[in-house]
Amino acid sequence: MTRQTISHWPAPPAGWPAELRQDFAAGAGRGQVGSRLVSETDRVRVWSLSLRPGERIGFHTHVLDYFWTAVTGGRARSHYADGRIAEVAYEPGDTQHHTFPVGAFMIHDLENIGETELSFTTVEFLDSANAPLPVSDL
Repeated sequence: MTRQTISHWPAPPAGWPAELRQDFAAGAGRGQVGSRLVSETDRVRVWSLSLRPGERIGFHTHVLDYFWTAVTGGRARSHYADGRIAEVAYEPGDTQHHTFPVGAFMIHDLENIGETELSFTTVEFLDSANAPLPVSDL
């Protein structure tokens, strides 16, 4: 299978504060989509993400098909490449699947805005339409 390698990323939204724009620019193309890479095989990458109240994982880029499951409940805020800001309440077991066709991707951050630790498990599928991003910054 021929997969596309994505290497051109958008500029951060102009209306964001300078610190957020800098973090966006640094995170565009970053393949570290969790706090810790728990397991990797020739088929999947399994990530753990845990954020204490007020903690944030910086911008990172999803190019692979994946799903996440909330291990704990809580509230979070994400900023997206299109300038959108979303606040979401999670319950344990909430799960969402994402699929990216050739050339598609999503860049976002995630901040715990709740009062309890927020934890997720994310599974990326390495046989997706796009080539995996490197995770060398682990």
